[in-house]
Amino acid sequence: MIVRILSEGQYRVEGETLDKINQLDEELMDALTQDQADRFHHLLHEVAGLVRSGAEISSEHLVESDLILPADDTTLEEAKRLFSEPS
Repeated sequence: MIVRILSEGQYRVEGETLDKINQLDEELMDALTQDQADRFHHLLHEVAGLVRSGAEISSEHLVESDLILPADDTTLEEAKRLFSEPS
C-alpha cells in the first residue's frame, strides 16, 4: 500500500506494519469524531512513525496514494475539515 503523509512524502508499507496502521486508523478516526485532541495527536504520531518505517518512494516518481495521512502538526479542527471535504 502507498501512503502519503501530507507535506512530507510517500511510503510503501506492507505486512504487519500495514495491519497495525489499519487498526490504528480506526482508532484515529474514533478520536477525531469524539473530539479527543490528545488521543488524536498521539495516534497520528504513532501512525506516521509506522508509515515512515516503510520504504520511502522517491519524489521523482508520481504514484497514486492508497491512503493519505495528515501532517504531524495537523490540529484536530484541521483534520476534521480534511476528512469532511468531498473527494
